[in-house]
Amino acid sequence: MDIKIEKKKYAIPRKYWPYLGGVILIGIVLIILATGHFTSTLKVDRRGISICDVTRQQFNDYVSLDGNVVPISIVQISPEEGGIVTEKVVDEGAYVRKGEVIIRLSNSNLDLQILNAESELAEKQDLLRNTQISMEQEGMTNKNDKLQQDMDVERKYRKYQHEATLYKEQLIAKEDYLEAKEDYLLAKKKHTLILKQLAGDERYRKAQLEEMEDNLENMHKNVLLVRRRKENLNIRSQINGEVGELDVELGQNIAPGQKIGQINDLSDYKIEAMIDEHYIDRVHPGLTATFQQNGKNYNLTVRKVYPEVEDGRFKIDFVFRGKRPENIRTGQTYYIDLQLGESKPAVLIPKGTFYSVTGGNWIFVLGKSGKKAYRRKIQIGRQNPQYYEVLEGLEPGEKVIVSGYEAYKDNQVLIIE
Repeated sequence: MDIKIEKKKYAIPRKYWPYLGGVILIGIVLIILATGHFTSTLKVDRRGISICDVTRQQFNDYVSLDGNVVPISIVQISPEEGGIVTEKVVDEGAYVRKGEVIIRLSNSNLDLQILNAESELAEKQDLLRNTQISMEQEGMTNKNDKLQQDMDVERKYRKYQHEATLYKEQLIAKEDYLEAKEDYLLAKKKHTLILKQLAGDERYRKAQLEEMEDNLENMHKNVLLVRRRKENLNIRSQINGEVGELDVELGQNIAPGQKIGQINDLSDYKIEAMIDEHYIDRVHPGLTATFQQNGKNYNLTVRKVYPEVEDGRFKIDFVFRGKRPENIRTGQTYYIDLQLGESKPAVLIPKGTFYSVTGGNWIFVLGKSGKKAYRRKIQIGRQNPQYYEVLEGLEPGEKVIVSGYEAYKDNQVLIIE
């Protein structure tokens, strides 16, 4: 007798089993990652790493800089007039006083301009002189004409008065009286017109003379300016100081405004230093700094902060507060500690090369056994030449690796042997 075999029934059909297995496998991987059992590890030699303690102590907020001594101010030597170098009166390193000649130039074009200006001035002077003579003669003629008109009016007035008397006594005809009266009135009107004409001519001559005199005065000034330009061919020192640089040779053609050297003001000194752009928001005029020289401390103040950043650094100027070193010289180097803020307690770790890889965002922290180090996120704040200030992620008493991370920057756990 045949036995009927019944098919087994499953809660999940067999055709879905491969999908279910995939889901289970993914879940197992996620659980491993979450529990850390899949974390990458690397064995390292204890002798090849630097281990330091995390401490809590006073943090001195300063940065160390290399500063160079320079004169308190520098005046550039730039001629107002161009020309050929004919003489170097002083050499580099010489001490000069304000107004002393440093270089002499020659300029044939400028000489020609002076001659032309003087010749034009002489012509204008002759023209003005001739015009003045002509106007004086014309003025004399006008005065003579006025006298003639005055006399003519006076004569005709007398004749008119005489004829009026005779006519009143009926000794002459009325026509003679009227003719004398008309001659007098006409002479009087002509006299008035001539006076107006003479007054207008006088005003015109005066205005013309004033204009010519103004032009002549301007030409005088022009000649003086051109002669001063001639004097500018003697390049003089603007201050008392030392010739620090003089880049000219005899016979060289110098253009107006061209920088050919500098005068160093040695009345005082300042110190120039370059600082990392990391501090650009924290450095400002008025900050204090110190340095040591021959066992003595000297105080400085930030005088100027330059806004330009080059190669990741910017420049600042320091001036002295109080005494200066006795043997201070241009070009000397001093090692300066610039105070950025007040000192206060903080969690600190020593500076190390790990920072170049992590940027201060994470670090390897040793476990309690000291045989393993685990990667941990941290937050670093301020820094000085010795320490980093830790804002988050570490506690005093823990130990961290501060040496370079280039060989194991992608690992999560280090096994220290």
